[in-house]
Amino acid sequence: MEQPDAVIHQPVRLKIMAALKGLPPGEKLAFVRLKAVVQTTEGNLGAHLTSLENAGYIKVEKDFDGKKPRTRVSLTKTGRRAFETYVAFLRDILDGQTNATAAEPVTMGAD
Repeated sequence: MEQPDAVIHQPVRLKIMAALKGLPPGEKLAFVRLKAVVQTTEGNLGAHLTSLENAGYIKVEKDFDGKKPRTRVSLTKTGRRAFETYVAFLRDILDGQTNATAAEPVTMGAD
């Protein structure tokens, strides 16, 4: 991967993916809990969830708990792989293992 995944790279979406990655596979996180973790507005969170869902990275389920509507979010297998690839990309950057050519070392007093 030469560039980070543009869908995940946005800060709010990165927080969403990280929160969901911390769950056991198949487990769902309630929208209200995710909103608290990400610390954003309902509208902003909804828009970012739509982007992630359109990419196939998350699954959004709407149902009722008794008469009360609820929305729950889970990470898909595709999303889990995409997030792991994204994290590996960042680790490679931090470890200096990018495809960029290293700059010439600067030496003091070489003139």
